[in-house]
Amino acid sequence: MEEAQAPRPVARKWLLFSLIANALLLVLAGGAILFAFMLSYNLQDAKIQLAREKEDKQRVEAYLAESRARAAEVEREIRRLSQALNARDPAQAEAAKPELPVVVGFRKSWVGIGLVAVIKNTSSHYLALVMTARNPTLSAVKRFQIEIAPGDELDFGHNDGWKFTSGDELSLYHDNYKTLRLIVP
Repeated sequence: MEEAQAPRPVARKWLLFSLIANALLLVLAGGAILFAFMLSYNLQDAKIQLAREKEDKQRVEAYLAESRARAAEVEREIRRLSQALNARDPAQAEAAKPELPVVVGFRKSWVGIGLVAVIKNTSSHYLALVMTARNPTLSAVKRFQIEIAPGDELDFGHNDGWKFTSGDELSLYHDNYKTLRLIVP
């Protein structure tokens, strides 16, 4: 009978060892799950940050492209001005400029009285123009600053500050182009 009782403490030892090992494995599995969740959260956070950085990079690249275009335009203007300074005759400098890339037409006003100038930008860049309208009959002159997007049309009439009538003189100025002068039909 003495020999029958000896295996019991050993079985308890293995049972206790097994419970402790299972508890440790359970804690380790829970820790691994928690660690995986934290990694997933950090990964999502990193993806969001990467997307923001990508958007910032695209904005910076667009800004750089726009700045380069502006710098090229300023450089062309500097070259043109230096040529104009070196030219003996101002008319020669004006003649060296390219034609203004706009088409101007006139139509009757739909709402008010008079005509409306329809100015179309035929270039691939924004144009900031100075427009001078003159009525020789009334000796009235007025200047306007207008901006036209590439390929866009601008309707300009009495709602914008000038009612065009037949015989009015219209001039469009841009530093990089020849001045466009028209007489309203």
